[in-house]
Amino acid sequence: MFRTDTRLVVLNASVFDAAGHFLPSLPQEAFHVFENGTPQRISLFRREDVPISLGLVVDRSPSMAAKRDRVASAALALIRASHPEDEAFVLNFDEDAYLDQDFTSDIAKLEHGLRLLDSARGTAIRDALRLAVTHLKQRGAREKKVALVVTDGEDNSSRLSIEHLVRMAQQNEVIVFAIGLLGNEEPSAAARARRDLDLLTRSTGGRAWYPDQVREVEGIAREVAHEIRNQYILGYTPADQPADGSYRRIQVRVDVPGAVVHTRTGYYAMPETASRANP
Repeated sequence: MFRTDTRLVVLNASVFDAAGHFLPSLPQEAFHVFENGTPQRISLFRREDVPISLGLVVDRSPSMAAKRDRVASAALALIRASHPEDEAFVLNFDEDAYLDQDFTSDIAKLEHGLRLLDSARGTAIRDALRLAVTHLKQRGAREKKVALVVTDGEDNSSRLSIEHLVRMAQQNEVIVFAIGLLGNEEPSAAARARRDLDLLTRSTGGRAWYPDQVREVEGIAREVAHEIRNQYILGYTPADQPADGSYRRIQVRVDVPGAVVHTRTGYYAMPETASRANP
């Protein structure tokens, strides 16, 4: 988020070595931030475990029925491994989306929302995530906001395009993680689903996983919780100040051979979204 007087851009960044392990103790001097290719001076740097507002966005289309218990258990494992001051909501979806449990830290309430099984035909992932991003922005009490979507199919019902969803998530600084259980999809449909989830998660600074078996989901959920709690927080005031609505590309590099950095890939310099975030 941004404030018109300082225009501070805040990034949450995960850093991994070439083998995929977290790099937890890097100094500020190891980081380099670029906006539209221009180096930026880092004015905010820290690594700390902060509470988040979390949206659990779970597919409940008929094909998910046999997987639902495992997915619910995995989501609860994520909550238990997360910061004790986190708040979360459950948004289930098929061709429509349902806020079955609003923000709470009560595990029992979240479990009830996650285990609801009524479903209709259709899979509207993008429309559900649009609602999740809006709810996180409007009602989330924590500065850092994350959505985790779990689905087993291609989006076949949404009205919102993936491009609009990416822009919306970036604009509202929501980090999206995804678990795609795509093993039963036709290869072409699975490829399209994977393309969209990869674009969305990569653009917002999250990651996507595609496990072969539903039993792998719980371990992935714990990995998501670990990543969220071990991110670096970087901030800079853009050298190019005007809030002219243009898209600004962001790149973060670290001085570690083979290291990979996950953070959002850009933002829109819109004056109406100008307010500083303190993740």
